Amino acid sequence: MEIQAILLLLQLIISLHLCTSSTTDTLNLNETLADGQVLVSNGERYTLGFFSPVNSTNRYLGIWYTKVSVQTVVWVANGDDPINDTSGVLSIAGQGGDMILAQGSMKSSSAPVWSANVPAGGNDTMARLLDEGNFVLLRSDGGGRTTILWQSLDHLSDTIFPNTKFGSDRRTGLNRSVRSWKSPADPAAGVWSYDLDPKGAPQLVLYNGRTKRWRSGPRNGISWSGVPDMSRTHFFSISIVNDGSESTIALGLLDPTIISRLYVDPSGYVKLVTWHDKDQRWIEFWSVPKEPCDYYGHCGPNGKCDPYNTAVFECDCLPGFEPRSQNDWNLRDGSGGCVGKRIGGNSTCGDGNGFVKVENAKVPDMAFGRLNVGLDLNKCERECLMNCSCMAYASANLITGIGCLTFYGDLMDTRVFTYGGQDLYVRVDAIELGEYNTKLRAHKRKKVIVVVASLSAATIVGISIVFYLLKRERKGKQIDLGIIVGSRRGNRVASSETEYSAKKENMYGDKDSSVPIFEANDIIAATENFSLTNKLGQGGFGSVYKGLLRDGREVAVKRLSHTSTQGIEEFKNEVRLVSKLQHKNLARLYGCCIRGEEKMLVYEYLPNRSLDFFIFDQTKNSSLDWKRRFDIIIGIARGILYLHQDSRLKIIHRDLKPSNVLLDAAMNPKISDFGMARLFGEEQTEANTNRVVGTYGYMSPEYTMKGLYSTKSDVFSFGVLTLEIISGMRSNQSYQESSSFSLIAHVWDLWREGRAMEIVNPSTMVEPYSTDHVIRCIHIGLLCVQESTSDRPTMSNVVFMFGNETSLPSPNKPAFVIQSRCEELQAPAAVRPANPSINQVSITTMEAR
Repeated sequence: MEIQAILLLLQLIISLHLCTSSTTDTLNLNETLADGQVLVSNGERYTLGFFSPVNSTNRYLGIWYTKVSVQTVVWVANGDDPINDTSGVLSIAGQGGDMILAQGSMKSSSAPVWSANVPAGGNDTMARLLDEGNFVLLRSDGGGRTTILWQSLDHLSDTIFPNTKFGSDRRTGLNRSVRSWKSPADPAAGVWSYDLDPKGAPQLVLYNGRTKRWRSGPRNGISWSGVPDMSRTHFFSISIVNDGSESTIALGLLDPTIISRLYVDPSGYVKLVTWHDKDQRWIEFWSVPKEPCDYYGHCGPNGKCDPYNTAVFECDCLPGFEPRSQNDWNLRDGSGGCVGKRIGGNSTCGDGNGFVKVENAKVPDMAFGRLNVGLDLNKCERECLMNCSCMAYASANLITGIGCLTFYGDLMDTRVFTYGGQDLYVRVDAIELGEYNTKLRAHKRKKVIVVVASLSAATIVGISIVFYLLKRERKGKQIDLGIIVGSRRGNRVASSETEYSAKKENMYGDKDSSVPIFEANDIIAATENFSLTNKLGQGGFGSVYKGLLRDGREVAVKRLSHTSTQGIEEFKNEVRLVSKLQHKNLARLYGCCIRGEEKMLVYEYLPNRSLDFFIFDQTKNSSLDWKRRFDIIIGIARGILYLHQDSRLKIIHRDLKPSNVLLDAAMNPKISDFGMARLFGEEQTEANTNRVVGTYGYMSPEYTMKGLYSTKSDVFSFGVLTLEIISGMRSNQSYQESSSFSLIAHVWDLWREGRAMEIVNPSTMVEPYSTDHVIRCIHIGLLCVQESTSDRPTMSNVVFMFGNETSLPSPNKPAFVIQSRCEELQAPAAVRPANPSINQVSITTMEAR
């Protein structure tokens, strides 16, 4: 018995020793790392151990971030060879050589699940997890020096580590590239790979198998030619080596405390994310591809993709080319590309040929190009002109002007941007060059005429305004536009974006309130005289146009229609309110413009259109995974909370719905359309109106039936929005399977039957998600749409419930918004909505904004 007790004690001591040693960063010879034990890097940045992906019971050896609460695996050893139980063991072979991963009763002498494939050669061998995420196998020479026999950074999974070389090394034969997981539940090698293509000038390429899906274009001294967004990325640096021995890049974090990850996800997107410790979540900083023009060769050979050409096909031909098939072009299929206008003979290589400049371009694929580092742009042009096969050229370095890119054969995968990019010079024949120069001269003459005419018109208008104001003053009248009282300078209206002050105290009691005001001519120039090609959408307010200001800012110009049911009061209301609001989840107002009967609002341009474009579209819906849906929901909630509580004004929006939630380039939601918003006093809790205007399905019952509105009215609308975002269904849609006349009723029926998850369409959320989390969000949505205002939570409570795991009260029966005509007639005539099927405020037909 004593011997057994001693043996049991020894076993306990050994077990405790193993548990303690497993939290170090080193695995020594003849030691093992079993499932449940981990190695932690010296600075506690990375952890190595065994894990199971979401929705999988298989076990893998991998590396993840130590201090990230959401386990995020960045390297996997045995992705293609999973272990089906928890018997995995990592060890170093007894002869001081290979590092092997075995399963169950298998020892080093048996066939391993995975190994580093390092030959035996010494006894002083160890494995160590370094703070840069590198897992290395080391061998000491006995004199204090160690040699790296093998390292994980030479065998990347789906993630590129900071400060790590990525690309090909001809000396070692290594090509460090990353490959996506097969699925979120399976880290086996997927079909998507991300590589550095060294041909011509190095460029990053995303492949589907062997087919190019997206490419970055080469570096141009400022950014990648096809990724101008990266010129504004300030938290990491980029270093490139491109010589005879290697073609590599490395991304270095300027702030080592930032946790950042660049990876390829199983859906085929390259994403750069950063960990936000305050919110305990990953924030997407950048991703590709995002739009049709991002996809490789979208407009075919010699085509040019312009995603901002919203009124017509985004594909166009480069100068000197025309569509290969006009029928395909008419059907909006540009994959066939373009051919030379004058096929037959060498017209582009004859006398008088030259080059036409394409501005803000992503240069063609370098697979068909060359780099000459010693030529400036003038010498580059001459070299290209002397070679009949050279079809285009561009600068290789926009900062120094030294370096030449030349392109041969078909020009593949060219696109344009509104900012960034670079000049591309495309070869054309003498006829095309002559036509281009004629158009250029005509354009210059037209600009001169426009300038002269504008100055003349401005002078006439200025004189007319002076006489008009003097006449008004003599009549004792004043301009009653509240805060919209523009200053005059000489003969002209206030210049572009001049800050002006009201001559009298406005409705908020602010004596020095100021709002930027734009000159009408600047708006006309920005929108190309309200060109149809720049028209983004139309609604009850009027039309919305995309514009480009002289300072380079993209804007959305909201132009009040002369026939609009909304007049100057709604216009004043939106300017007054939005100009005082600053929040990341509210659309930003740059200013306004008034010229005679013309009234315009100038907003920031948001390229991803409105929320309804995504959640109600069968195809686009699938691009919103659960994480992104939840981010949109919580972003809207924070925006409403700011309106109700955190801003210096207390504002009730009164028209919250998907078409009034816009999405920026990173899919962050921004609440817009404040024409019907109302200002509350600090102690005011409720107000009423005889003019109920809004959209059925989103209006609260007390507002619909009695004209009463409060912060709880917005809470109701938010609840409807939440249920729509989760389900992808419209609020006013009927459901035969549950005999429900609205989404709220349908969800309530399923909730009572314990079938709430049935509103989630699995095909629209391919990424893994927590059922409990989705159920909690549905629960919160139902709490927001309860019939009684006293039962509904405040927005501060809503935001709290989303961010915490506290228990939630059971929802009471929700209000079912009036849908049928007979029910509508039961509403009191005094408060019955005017034109109930028409949204009188919002832009309801949107392509982008």
